[in-house]
Amino acid sequence: MSDRAAGLAPSRVTAVLGPTNTGKTHLAVERMLGHASGMIGLPLRLLAREIYERIVRQRGAAAVALITGEEKIVPPRPHYFVCTVEAMPMERAVEFLAVDEIQLVADPERGHVFTQRLLHARGRFETMFLGAGTMEPLIRRLVPDVEIVTRDRLSTLSYAGSKKLTRLPRRSAIVAFSTERVYAIAELIRRQRGGAAVVMGSLSPRTRNAQVALYQSGEVDFLVATDAIGMGLNMDVDHVAFAGLRKFDGRRTRWLHAHEIGQIAGRAGRHLRDGTFGVTAEAEDLDADLVEQVVEHHFEPVPAAEWRNARLDFDTLPDLLRSLTVTPERAGLSLTAEALDETLLRRLMKDETIARIGRSRGAVMRLWEACQLPDFQKTTLDEHARLAKDVFTALTGKRGRLTDDWMAPRFAEVDRDDGQIDQLSARLSAVRTLSYIANRPDWVHDAQGWRDRTRALEDRLSDVLHERLTARFVDRRTTALMRALNVREDTFAGVADDGEVTIEGQAVGRLEGVRFQMEKGASALEDRTLRQAAVRAVTPEISRRLGRLAADADDAFAVLADGAVLWRGVLTAQVQSTAEGTDPFSPSVRLLGELGPTPARERARRRIEAWLAAEAGRALRDLRRLRQAVESGALKGLPRGIAFRLIEAGGLIDRRDVERDLAALSQAERRALRSFAIRVGVHSVWLPGAMKPRARHFAQAFLAPPLIAATPDLIPAPTPPPSPRRLSAHGLRKAGRWLVQTETLEKMAELRAAGHGRLSDAALVELGWSADQARQVIAALKTVRAQMPDKAGRAPPIPHSPFAALAALTEAPAAPRKPRRPRRKARA
Repeated sequence: MSDRAAGLAPSRVTAVLGPTNTGKTHLAVERMLGHASGMIGLPLRLLAREIYERIVRQRGAAAVALITGEEKIVPPRPHYFVCTVEAMPMERAVEFLAVDEIQLVADPERGHVFTQRLLHARGRFETMFLGAGTMEPLIRRLVPDVEIVTRDRLSTLSYAGSKKLTRLPRRSAIVAFSTERVYAIAELIRRQRGGAAVVMGSLSPRTRNAQVALYQSGEVDFLVATDAIGMGLNMDVDHVAFAGLRKFDGRRTRWLHAHEIGQIAGRAGRHLRDGTFGVTAEAEDLDADLVEQVVEHHFEPVPAAEWRNARLDFDTLPDLLRSLTVTPERAGLSLTAEALDETLLRRLMKDETIARIGRSRGAVMRLWEACQLPDFQKTTLDEHARLAKDVFTALTGKRGRLTDDWMAPRFAEVDRDDGQIDQLSARLSAVRTLSYIANRPDWVHDAQGWRDRTRALEDRLSDVLHERLTARFVDRRTTALMRALNVREDTFAGVADDGEVTIEGQAVGRLEGVRFQMEKGASALEDRTLRQAAVRAVTPEISRRLGRLAADADDAFAVLADGAVLWRGVLTAQVQSTAEGTDPFSPSVRLLGELGPTPARERARRRIEAWLAAEAGRALRDLRRLRQAVESGALKGLPRGIAFRLIEAGGLIDRRDVERDLAALSQAERRALRSFAIRVGVHSVWLPGAMKPRARHFAQAFLAPPLIAATPDLIPAPTPPPSPRRLSAHGLRKAGRWLVQTETLEKMAELRAAGHGRLSDAALVELGWSADQARQVIAALKTVRAQMPDKAGRAPPIPHSPFAALAALTEAPAAPRKPRRPRRKARA
């Protein structure tokens, strides 16, 4: 592709130079598409794939070919070729030709290839070299007819100093220089910030694109990468942080050069958006001079280009080796150091079998081709030499090709997608080796078939690797929630019919009534993010529900014996109760949950309390009527004292406590008590209406904690004994060691009366008691009361009850009587 063709004007050669984010690659693609045919060479397979897909979207797949070492997509009549620099088909004549990142002429490993393109690759009408401004003096020396075009960066780049990994801003790329370090940083980012995408040069294009899509979509805000991002990969990065400033370059561990830092840092900012760069807390800070070089894009010019003789002598192996060591005779070129292919050649030449086979020119050429097999798997030199020898032996054998018998077992070894990240990455590297071999049409039988199989396997392994990387380094729920927090207007949140709350498709908890139960996060970060996102998502819905609750009808509510208040069948509030019991006619409740506006929650709480007060009037009607009679003064004298005792105890008292009052009642007072549905039994005085199931169920809600469910059997009395109100709420009386239902005690009294003071065996069976239990109950009912009655024959009120204070206010003290004068005896 030189300008030696007769009758053609020399190609216009342009060098477009400048820092990153100057639009050089975009310009080259646009220029190429302005010609009828073109070719562009790129430094990375990843970048080549990106440019290929961009051109396909504009011109269609039939017009574009992709050629890399491991992948070839060549339609019948392509107009444009997108290639890695090493894979550029130089025999193709095209109108336009471009080589990107031309400053790689100085790279110790690949530089001689870029130098070869700089010196000899030309388009028929236009040639363009793209690269850093440091190449200007060297290009002028090596390409005299070049036209230099410099471009300024579209945005500014500034230094942000040192920051901890956990303090880095969103949309940051963290750069490390080993796979292990990349993984360690990504793991830390996942734990502290929700997740990170991973980009390395060793990833397949499919995996890399999927990881970049995670970042570009905003699903994660951080990218952890090797220095591969410095080679033209376009992403929306605002900040680049160096996790270290030393790298292993294949020979030794060294400090990064200033221009390398500038190349990587320049990925921050895109188009007109400014960017920043810095270091992490674990890395050495950059000195002021180095920062100035990066910010101002002023670097030392490239002194010389790596060069290796391209006119090799294949007559014999020694001739080939000698031709590789020819020194350049032109200023600005430097003989490259011994590369991997030359090292393999020197080693294999010492093998007697290879020396015997490699006596012909064709065999020497085949050996050189085998030595150029890339070491994608990064194996030892011995292992890679064995592979190259196997390839050479097969190519110089009887069939002159690598047969299916050679390819199939190697393919089978990697045709599996189980295992973790490291295992999948190793298999992908092995597949890249097989893909490289299959893309040599003169190496393999059924080359197209093996290309299709290796590409399909690479795609499958790439997808699985992407899934493994995402599972390990991305907490999808946390990142979805964080994205929802950062982009609130685009947040998709919903509450399902069963109450499940989802944000961006991720379940975050359950909404029951007006109470949100948040799921437990796997980390402090997830807990914090869950809470913030949940508050935003469910607060509007809770506000709507609080409004509906405050306006709902009475039949929407219910209360359980343990004090739980239900709204439309869902637990919504809790009665504020105590062990001594609270006043059911003046209830207090605690609304569950904590979300929602305070005024709305207050209205909902008052609505529930109003319903409870109304329900108390319905369920405890007899008790409320009796209480009103006492408070209004409708009951006076001894009946009023008995009524006090019943009200304080919740509707059930021991007859012995009021025995003297009962004995002193007049017929009119007895009728007054009966008018309030008070029943006087042998052992108890009670309100039957307060002992009905509905009334007892409601009364139990105001006692904490619940006692036990009343049964016809005797119940062992707990220690300490329950309060009278607690016993009343369950319809129970304490008799020594036992708690007994009121109706059962009265039934026992009837059976004893029928048996003339004793319980027959049939009576015990009917009661469900043993003889010993009956004796204990009867004995307890005969014991002297613990509390003695006052002078009026009434027991003192139960302390700490709401009715004790009422008694003090409504019961006036009796006026003192004047002493009577003694009556004088009549005189005789």
